[in-house]
Amino acid sequence: MRTALAALLITITLHAQGAEKNGFNFTGALIPEEEIHSGGPPRDGIPSIDKPRFVKPADAHFMKADDRVLGITRNGVSKAYPIAILNWHEIVNDNFAGEPVVVSFCPLCGTGMAYLSATDDQVLEFGVSGLLYNSDMLLYDRQTQSLWSQIRRQAVTGPLKGMKLQPIPAEHTQWADWKQRHPGTQVLSIKTGYKRDYTRNPYTGYGVSRQLYFPVAQQDQRYHPKEPVLGVELAGQFKAYPFKELKKSATAVHDTLAGESIMVKYDKAHNAATAVDAQGKLLPAITAYWFAWYAFHPDTGVYVAE
Repeated sequence: MRTALAALLITITLHAQGAEKNGFNFTGALIPEEEIHSGGPPRDGIPSIDKPRFVKPADAHFMKADDRVLGITRNGVSKAYPIAILNWHEIVNDNFAGEPVVVSFCPLCGTGMAYLSATDDQVLEFGVSGLLYNSDMLLYDRQTQSLWSQIRRQAVTGPLKGMKLQPIPAEHTQWADWKQRHPGTQVLSIKTGYKRDYTRNPYTGYGVSRQLYFPVAQQDQRYHPKEPVLGVELAGQFKAYPFKELKKSATAVHDTLAGESIMVKYDKAHNAATAVDAQGKLLPAITAYWFAWYAFHPDTGVYVAE
């Protein structure tokens, strides 16, 4: 009887642990298991958009001029992903002229990032794991159940552990700006197949508060934790361009990173920043909260205006 009871208790304990991990196996993880936290929702509790619908700007009556969007242009196609929708779904599995792309947004870190989702031998479809590392979302691919760190853009557990996704440029700006520069853009529709109030921000006040909902490995007090920065990576070197510093510059910032010339542009009217290389090609820089960029890149360089 005692043996049976002990077995039952072990089964219940393992089941509870599995629930805390949302059913994922952390064996051999590239990140400390104790630093992986449940964000609250279960796996797919925040549903990814796997069959996105788009409308023309003239039909996007739900959009206001100052609404924030993540804008992507690739293969001759431009698309805008309203942050108001991404707040509720975080992941859109999409394609640009047949090229598979995954669009991700972490409301806790303010990070909108996009990657090519095809590997050498398969196309990956991503979902929301409900887990966090350094307060940043962990995606998972439905093909192998590997967990992926959004900001590291790397699989940190599972069969694909160590693999990295190729980033593509995504601009975090206002709808009026994106529409003006890309009049032929498509806009992600609010007809997502889910009942969500996209007029309501579930994170109201979070972006101005100093409070973090979840622990991070390290912090730096030079800036407000939620200060927006443009984070640039070149050849394994990292540099942050805080908007607070960029606002002090009357012109674009010319800089050198990893021996390469880059130019960072700040648009005060739309509170948006981009980085281009010496040839004027848009770099896959990311807009992020300062705390999030620093948590992943504590050795980052930081631009300070003269």
